[in-house]
Amino acid sequence: MRKLIAGMKISVDGKMEGPEGYADWVDAWSDEYGLTPQIDACLLGSVMYAGYERYWSAIQNEPDKPLPMTGKLPKPTELEWARFAAQTPHYVLSNTMTSAAWPKTRFVRNFEDIAALKQQPGKDIYLMGGAQITASLIDAGLVDELRLIVYPLLAGEGKALFGTAKNRRGLELRKVEQLSDGRVRLVYGIG
Repeated sequence: MRKLIAGMKISVDGKMEGPEGYADWVDAWSDEYGLTPQIDACLLGSVMYAGYERYWSAIQNEPDKPLPMTGKLPKPTELEWARFAAQTPHYVLSNTMTSAAWPKTRFVRNFEDIAALKQQPGKDIYLMGGAQITASLIDAGLVDELRLIVYPLLAGEGKALFGTAKNRRGLELRKVEQLSDGRVRLVYGIG
């Protein structure tokens, strides 16, 4: 069975967004979780998908121009992820969406569809959030692994990653790795 692996970038106080509605402390949105070799599909919620599609389409369409969202040139790791994302099926959990700009986008309507997707042959699936879908899928027992990159700051006000989680879950620490700039990568199995 394929694993569903959630990857999130958070502050030390567990925030995935600051009070402005985004994680201004994150420098790049490429794969820093080490997932690319082991996945062949991505899963997102419909709210996150719209911004995700815009961001990566901008890099795919004009890789040598500053991003309209940040005003910065894409980093080499972002160019690499943009190429990977263009070739990778993306599944969006939504009851209302029926079309997307990316041709490899498919829609799943409920958690049963996600459970069925995990049963299909293939590599693992990267759950890239947001917070509500991640907490809900953990509560439903569908997430197998959680990969966090923890940034060395207290965000204060903002959206907590697990603010909507309903159930207590045990986690099994599988890996700890110190990254640059005081960041830490944590890998947990979810029991």
